[in-house]
Amino acid sequence: MMHFKDFPEFLNNLSSKPLCVLDASIPFDKFTSINLSKTNIKLHAVNVSSSMALGQYIDNYIEKEEALVAYGGYLEVRNIYNRSQHFNKDTRNIHLGMDLWCNAETPVLAPLNGTVHSFKNNTQFGDYGPTIILKHAIEGVEFYTLYGHLSLKSIANLQVGEWVKQGEQLATLGDASVNGDYPPHLHFQIIKDIENYYGDYPGVCSKADLEFYKTNCPNPNFLLKLY
Repeated sequence: MMHFKDFPEFLNNLSSKPLCVLDASIPFDKFTSINLSKTNIKLHAVNVSSSMALGQYIDNYIEKEEALVAYGGYLEVRNIYNRSQHFNKDTRNIHLGMDLWCNAETPVLAPLNGTVHSFKNNTQFGDYGPTIILKHAIEGVEFYTLYGHLSLKSIANLQVGEWVKQGEQLATLGDASVNGDYPPHLHFQIIKDIENYYGDYPGVCSKADLEFYKTNCPNPNFLLKLY
């Protein structure tokens, strides 16, 4: 049985090349990192409670960088979540996945072979909106990947247990009207132990719970290799 401490190395060794979770026609040199943490003083002048204002900031940043996708956010401490009681009730503000910000309707791809573990429309304000979780079993190791902020049509015809092939289109990105009221983006997260969750898993945690989630949800960059 694999220990949690060996899991990141296992993930990193699954591929020597970056694994795609977005439209494979987007070249990797069109991805740029973005800082949406509370330490980014440029965000102090942005109403991050407004998906329109935050979206404009992100779009302008992507354009300035001559990119098509902005990525980042693993373990980022953010003020974005202060607007929602979904997070404030237990002071959750540390982001556990990687966000990839780009246009609504961008195809979302399966980075690895897997089956549909579960899916759900998480409709609370500030939540994921439509969400898919895949289960992977590779070299005797089981783990899960979560895809949040999808379009409604992404979960319309899914079935639990459905096989998804690496590189196959899994979904498309939703817009602010369905994705929890965020600018369009993919929340991608790796989960070792899904516990008893179905179609959902915490994507933001409190400082008190950080050590557990850091172990259970290692850096998605072990698969994506964007930096």
